[in-house]
Amino acid sequence: MSRNLLIVTTNSPAVLWAHRLRQARIGRQHVQWLAGFSMMLWIVASTLVANPCYGQSDSTTQAPDQASSAQRNTSPPADGSASTSKSPVDPESLDGRDGRELLLRNFRPKQKLRGKTTPLNRATHPVVDVHTHFHYRLRDSDQALEDYVGLMDRNRIAACVSLDGKLGPQLKRHQEYLWTRYKDRFAIFANVDWQGNAPQDRPDLWPCHRPGFAEDTARLLEQAAAEGVSGLKLFKQFGLGYRNPDGTLLKIDDPRWDPIWAKCGELGLPIIIHTADPAAFFDPIDETNERWEELSRHPDWSFHGPKWPSRQSLLDARNRVIARHPKTKFIGAHMANHPEDLKVVAKWLDTYPNLYIEPSSRIAELGRQPFTTRDFLIRYQDRIMFGTDGPFPETRVHYYWRFFETHDESFPYSEKVPPPQGLWNIYGIKLPDEVLQKLYYKNAAKLIPGIQARINTWRSKNHTP
Repeated sequence: MSRNLLIVTTNSPAVLWAHRLRQARIGRQHVQWLAGFSMMLWIVASTLVANPCYGQSDSTTQAPDQASSAQRNTSPPADGSASTSKSPVDPESLDGRDGRELLLRNFRPKQKLRGKTTPLNRATHPVVDVHTHFHYRLRDSDQALEDYVGLMDRNRIAACVSLDGKLGPQLKRHQEYLWTRYKDRFAIFANVDWQGNAPQDRPDLWPCHRPGFAEDTARLLEQAAAEGVSGLKLFKQFGLGYRNPDGTLLKIDDPRWDPIWAKCGELGLPIIIHTADPAAFFDPIDETNERWEELSRHPDWSFHGPKWPSRQSLLDARNRVIARHPKTKFIGAHMANHPEDLKVVAKWLDTYPNLYIEPSSRIAELGRQPFTTRDFLIRYQDRIMFGTDGPFPETRVHYYWRFFETHDESFPYSEKVPPPQGLWNIYGIKLPDEVLQKLYYKNAAKLIPGIQARINTWRSKNHTP
């Protein structure tokens, strides 16, 4: 062992160990052997820590159950020779160029198809966006709000429904944020405050588990309605995140919550409910999953495995609540979160006359089945409303107009690269004008308190009949 190496590694665990062995009066020869062996292990371990690519697969974003799949599917060398070792590879270098392999996350295809393009810079009719998140997306920025109101003006968006009014202080702040200057442009839905100020990991302290919680929430909703709140929003954590004191997930159809849903019916407040998530998120993250690329970037979005309820059980529980409260209007967010199979959604709409739907963040699914989607929306034209899940950049807003109003083929559904919800394009469905009017604003005006007045104000300011 050289003097230089000893100087560099004087404070290493191996040298300290050797020093302790000498103090223990172990023979010099044994001490030197043990110190040298320990030094070798320490150097190897240090190298691995300093170079995290050693021992890893090509993709640094793989979920744990993807690594074995990636190793199983590794292709042999192009010349057919056996590979005996594998040097560390920079994932960014696997770009498909000059004979190199291509990682899926580096795939950026540029479409060569040249079809009809109908650029639409605004909607044909006034629009009510019933699904937006102005607190969670804009973080209460006054400048961002002013900018988006300008976007609304350019695109003929008469009003938006912000779904971020958690009952309590957040609702008050959200009302001040949106209504101080733009009350005639924004309606607000309240949210149930299940957790209160208790720690996330102490559900036994959450207010929702105290006696009388549902009745107290119903009274808060009554007060909020008197102050102009237009509905209630339930997030997907209701069924997939919020927990009981014993650690089990809250059940959507737990009768403890019935007074809340009944009070909404009594007050005429619709409930927009996000239940479950895309079907692919409940499947294994493997080579058969059509959203693999997305899930590889967001493995925490996966709900596959025994610790999660099945997607079907969540949807069934939601439907039992809808059936149990026929006087309460429910809006199934994201096409009732089942756009992958519109025949099933049609069955739900036929079964539950108090169920409505909106397409926020799901034109990626609807636009790859344009014929089925068009027939479906025409058939259920009185049960649909417009939603985006925004506020989004103006480019994406324009894609919504293009999807609903044109017959354009194979165009993007998002401005993002890569697109966030599947590596495919969509096709326009060119709805009839009377269906567009119901989708864009008429159905929302009938269902959601305060919307008709906001449309009337918008029309008067814009001199639109």
